[in-house]
Amino acid sequence: MQIDLVALIVDEYDPAIAFFTDVLGFDLVEDSPSLTNDGRPKRWVVVRPPGAQTGILLARADGEGQRAAIGNQLAGRVGFFLRVDDFDATYRRMVEADVTFVREPRTEPYGRVAVFLDIAGNRWDLLGAS
Repeated sequence: MQIDLVALIVDEYDPAIAFFTDVLGFDLVEDSPSLTNDGRPKRWVVVRPPGAQTGILLARADGEGQRAAIGNQLAGRVGFFLRVDDFDATYRRMVEADVTFVREPRTEPYGRVAVFLDIAGNRWDLLGAS
C-alpha cells in the first residue's frame, strides 16, 4: 500500500505548475484534460519530486468554498514536508526565486528546517540533514 497522490487546491494551474517545477524542481508527471463531476472541463495535473512515488494533484478551486481553502488547507499549520539532500543549496536557490520563508533555517534534533509558503500560501517544512 502507498499514498499515490495528495490534492492541493490552487487558484490556477499554470502558475502552480511553474512554482512546483521551476522553483521547487518537481517533475510535471501529467497534465491532461478532464471533466468535473458535472461535466465541466478541468485538468488533471500531477507534479512529483524527482524519483518520488507520491505526487501532488494540483486541483484548481471550483466554487467559493474551495477558493476559501486556498492557502489554508491545514488551518495555518505546516502540512507538507520537503526533504532535500543539500539543504543550504536548496534554501539559497529558493530565496533567489523569491520563495517566502516564514521561519528562517534552524537546527532541530531531526535536522535542518525552515518554513516556507507555496504559491497558494500553504506552509511547508524544508528539511535536510544537520
